[in-house]
Amino acid sequence: MMSTQRWPEQGWALLQLLLVASFSQAEELVCRRRGDPENPEISKDGDIILGGMFSFHLDWENRQDTYMHKPLPLQCTSFNFRAFQYAQAMLFAIEEINNSTDLLPGISLGYKIYDACASIARGVRVALALANGNEVVSATPDAPCTRPVQVQAILGGTFSSLCMAITSVIGPFHIPLISHFATCACLSDKTKYPSFLRTIPSDYHQSRALAQLVKYFGWTWVGAIRTNDDYGNYGMATFTETAQQLGICVEYSVSVFRADPPEKIQQIINVIETSTSYVIVTFLSPTELDVIIHEMSNRNLTGYQWVGTEAWIFDSETAAKDKHHILDGAIGLSIPKAHVSGMKEFMLDVKSLNLSSGELFTNFWETLFSCKFKQSKSSAGNQRECTGHEDVTGVKKTFIDMAFMPIFYNIYKGVYAVAHALHNILNCNKTCNNKVKLDPFTILQHIKNIQFKTKEGDDVYFDENGDPAAKYEIINWQPTKNGIVDFVIVGLYDTSLPTEKQLNLQNKSLFWAQNSQQVPLSVCSEKCPAGTRKVLQKGKPVCCYDCLRCAEGEISNVTDSITCERCGFDFWSNERRDACVKKKAEFLSYEEIMGALLTAASLFGTCMTAVVAFIFFRYRQTPVVRANNSELSFLLLFSLSLCFLCSLTFIGRPSEWSCMLRHTAFGITFVLCISCVLGKTIVVLMAFRATLPGSNVMKWFGPAQQKLSVLGFTLIQVLICILWLTIYPPFPFKNFKQFNDKIILECALGSAVGFWAVLGYIGLLAMLCFILAFLARKLPDNFNEAKFITFSMLIFCAVWITFIPAYVSSPGKFSVAVEIFAILASSFGLLICIFIPKCYIILLKPEKNTKKNMMGKGAPKSS
Repeated sequence: MMSTQRWPEQGWALLQLLLVASFSQAEELVCRRRGDPENPEISKDGDIILGGMFSFHLDWENRQDTYMHKPLPLQCTSFNFRAFQYAQAMLFAIEEINNSTDLLPGISLGYKIYDACASIARGVRVALALANGNEVVSATPDAPCTRPVQVQAILGGTFSSLCMAITSVIGPFHIPLISHFATCACLSDKTKYPSFLRTIPSDYHQSRALAQLVKYFGWTWVGAIRTNDDYGNYGMATFTETAQQLGICVEYSVSVFRADPPEKIQQIINVIETSTSYVIVTFLSPTELDVIIHEMSNRNLTGYQWVGTEAWIFDSETAAKDKHHILDGAIGLSIPKAHVSGMKEFMLDVKSLNLSSGELFTNFWETLFSCKFKQSKSSAGNQRECTGHEDVTGVKKTFIDMAFMPIFYNIYKGVYAVAHALHNILNCNKTCNNKVKLDPFTILQHIKNIQFKTKEGDDVYFDENGDPAAKYEIINWQPTKNGIVDFVIVGLYDTSLPTEKQLNLQNKSLFWAQNSQQVPLSVCSEKCPAGTRKVLQKGKPVCCYDCLRCAEGEISNVTDSITCERCGFDFWSNERRDACVKKKAEFLSYEEIMGALLTAASLFGTCMTAVVAFIFFRYRQTPVVRANNSELSFLLLFSLSLCFLCSLTFIGRPSEWSCMLRHTAFGITFVLCISCVLGKTIVVLMAFRATLPGSNVMKWFGPAQQKLSVLGFTLIQVLICILWLTIYPPFPFKNFKQFNDKIILECALGSAVGFWAVLGYIGLLAMLCFILAFLARKLPDNFNEAKFITFSMLIFCAVWITFIPAYVSSPGKFSVAVEIFAILASSFGLLICIFIPKCYIILLKPEKNTKKNMMGKGAPKSS
């Protein structure tokens, strides 16, 4: 239904369009700007006109347009003293150039300065007005409807998003736009923004500098708040990327814009309140920061460490608004301080602007002094009347604060860059060539290649991206006793220096959040001390981890180590696991208790053997000694003393000679000992066999044969030992496997076959001796030496049979102790069982030590 009603309206509109077209062909073509004209806030004619664009107002009235009628022009509100100062800085530079005889002599620079009202849409309209002008241009049907650009360059563009939009529009016309405060790294892309230049460093450097600053203070767990525009989004993206490379984790990253509804602001504050990080990194404009601080003060949220950018870190107006001292102790980067002689005086002399600015000056004066002119259109009521003679220097407002002098200096340098480019293009010497036709592209190329010094001695030039060299001062907010914040320079960041020297903090006392002089801690997990390693917590960022103690034998000697390093073979971790200490070498030594006891037992056995030998020698003519083959007895006692003494070779630090000696000495002395016992056993058997009628046995086993048998048995063992030592002898060995924390110094067997051949041969002789002694057990009691030999061999075999599992299962030096114990036990068994009964008769029962008693006949015991 509605579509059918619109047909008459659309038809009437089409008819009007055809009528206009038909009349236009008959009349002179007229080029005019569509829409309402945009008039400059401040302007002055000149030979060459420069454009200016600053946000004299920071907000505008919100209207709900129905689009049934033409929307009214944007009504700007919230006068911005900073922008007024920016415009003054531009005027100061132009006036200085116009009064100079060295730069552009005979050429006067004019200007047209517009209010962008912090609106991208209005900024684009203003840029087109600067490029085209508002004048009506007539053109013949044959001539194109064109005109030269109205301004040769545009100064200003405070916000990055605004500059991106403007440059996108005027970029195809190559009109230079030189910004003093737009820092977004994205604007360095010359394929998108070919005509953009700036006198303030790119946020690429500032973002990286902030990340290094955060890393310097050990803050690895931070929150991030950014303005939801190109400045904030691009700047925070670069910071986050660099922070990740430096091991810094961002717990949360939220965006805010001045026009956000209260619900979203509340959500952001909730995120801050529930977070565990105490450091907040910001890429905020002062307006968005004010919104956050206001809401935090309502909730009494304090104690956070703020890290800021040049947008607000040295802004006294922001500090004045922070009534609850939430930002006290803030630290951040700012443009280096600057001084331009004469600029402050020029800015405070504002009455001269009254003629060129008109309504803007009235708005400025009324806002500055909170008064109202009679003829003013201002709607503010209950205000005193302005006289126009108020004292500017007596006002405690942002306008008289020169903290933004570095930014004013950026505008100053931008104007001079254009002037030097024009000076070169016009071939100026004492005069300039006015006949040279100016075009924006030529001016843009000359500005890009310009290099000059200001009157203050600072170099001005642009790199291939249209950016200046990056240098920042590190500012710390330090509150004074009277409540005013003092912006103290505590360091520098200079990208022209080597990477490791770019960040330089001075030895000044810093103030932190809540006036603390202790660097705040903001980490997800405490540093892992030496001796531990980091283990990431599942599902959390890399900055959140647990500290796991290094395993035995591994160390970490630095904090926050991600791995533990294994110690070398000769080393082991200490108790704290933060250093490798040389492993303790363990061997059976004379100094320790066990070694001392075994040494004492060995020496006691040797002394006991010597005493027995002395007794036997003293009573060698007695029947008991003579009846037991005294020669073999003395040889047996000698071999037993060697057995006791050979155990000492097992004690002490193993060496090449001691390893070879201990096993061979043990093997030979024990074979000698067993050979003697075997000889005595055979003698006993032969002696009683010889008493049988017709027996002639003893002549086959007389004293010579007995000595030869002992020598023969011993030589076989000697041969085995020689082969063992020749083929693969024992050697000192460091055993790392048995214990982790110590080295077992032991003697490796070399050839296991040789070792077990030695033991096997000893065992074979022992078993033979045991069997022969067992067969002689029924001999007469008065002279039954075989019975004692049987007991001694029984002990000997029992000891060495139990020795094998005990030796194999004993760790380290205890295996050596087991072997010594077996040697001593078997030696004591032989000594006691064979010789003590005879010593008992010799010393205590001399009446039985007679030939008659030795030859006494008794019935043999039945088996």
